[in-house]
Amino acid sequence: MSIKSVHITNYYHKTSGGISTSYNKLLEAADRRRRSVRLIVPGEINSVEDVGEFGRIYYVKANFSPVFDKRYRLMLPWNTYLFDNAPIKAILREEKPDIIEIGEKYTLSLMAGLLRKHVIHTSQKRPMLVHLSCERMDDNVGSFIGKGHLSEWFTRRYIANFVLPMFDFHLANSEYTAQEFRDAVSAMKDPHRSNRFFNYCWRLLRAPQVALNERIFVNQCGVDNVTFTPSRRSAGARRAIEQKHGLLAETKLVLYAGRISPEKNVGLLADAMKELVKDGQRDYYMLVAGSGPAEETLRLQAERAAPGRVKMLGHIGDKGELADLFANCDAFIHPNPREPFGITPLEAMASGLPLVAPDSGGVLSYANDTNAWVTKPNGESFAAAVRDIFADAGRREEKVQNALETSGRYTWDASTDSIFELYDQMYATFQADEGLYDYTDSPDEIDFAGVLTAC
Repeated sequence: MSIKSVHITNYYHKTSGGISTSYNKLLEAADRRRRSVRLIVPGEINSVEDVGEFGRIYYVKANFSPVFDKRYRLMLPWNTYLFDNAPIKAILREEKPDIIEIGEKYTLSLMAGLLRKHVIHTSQKRPMLVHLSCERMDDNVGSFIGKGHLSEWFTRRYIANFVLPMFDFHLANSEYTAQEFRDAVSAMKDPHRSNRFFNYCWRLLRAPQVALNERIFVNQCGVDNVTFTPSRRSAGARRAIEQKHGLLAETKLVLYAGRISPEKNVGLLADAMKELVKDGQRDYYMLVAGSGPAEETLRLQAERAAPGRVKMLGHIGDKGELADLFANCDAFIHPNPREPFGITPLEAMASGLPLVAPDSGGVLSYANDTNAWVTKPNGESFAAAVRDIFADAGRREEKVQNALETSGRYTWDASTDSIFELYDQMYATFQADEGLYDYTDSPDEIDFAGVLTAC
């Protein structure tokens, strides 16, 4: 039986990072596996793009996000899926998928609850509902709104009482990301003792009688080992980089590539450079490839910390150009201690570029003391790790070789094959035990207006 899946997310635009890369690789694998995969994402206008014979992207007209990263558009319930003429509803009715996967916790996740309770009808038999978690809500709230007991309390209860019960299965991109769901279990309480919002949500979505740990899966991302490779390293490419930025041949080039956003902890880059410029033995410069809402803030911080030593390159859309940059720098810094997985650090490892990474987060899925410089996420520790890279050539070469071996195991073919196998496993379980994933309440028993009022 051929299983058709529809994947819905707001985390996608043409110049976005790891999440978009993962979806694009899934669409490529759809052709290789001859399997129907559909992606629904926000766009400037309503449009459709076929990707090979088996993949398709639906762009749903949406406005730019008013908060967070304003390069992203935002599909909202009231104009994309809540009402009968909504575009997402029309797409689902036409496609009739076996699996609907929602890759977001905020404006789109309610759709799953409405589908499972048949408030939204898209087919005679409801599809299996999967939540894809590519980031942790507690990390996002801490970065953009504020940290503390109140935000921790809210995010755990939101996950436990709202996100967890709505889906048949949860799929995370690392154990670090999945742990948020496991931690949220402790926040589950009797719904009658919850506040009015959670009481309504629990009544609407009441969790299926299947053990939570049996509904949480992890599938790690991959890396393009063909594009990102040490074979791109050359004296000519290195000279071109030095000449472009007016650097001397003896300069040590430290690279960061990624979104420049508060949750990425990019301020650590300036802190590390402040320490490195004190080094009397080597001349360090940093290249920053990327863009985002904190770009100007980082530019000012870097100029104060290390005047003239940090070069902001902006977004590099050409993968070949980016891979040349990776292969011809001297070290890579990844500052985010709460990275969900981290495709870019893995690309650095695949390029033969020594990696400095925090001792926490999803990067530890593959980075450790044998293949990287793993340390505390502060400027002094990162600067010390960078210096250590150049202190012992033998140790550096050993770690780089281990990193190449590690990255070689994280291919996109392996990642996408694994995720399709997981979908099949989930779907077989869903079909065999369908009664465990649905409820006895009929749609008539739901006070939907009350839920919306409470929300």
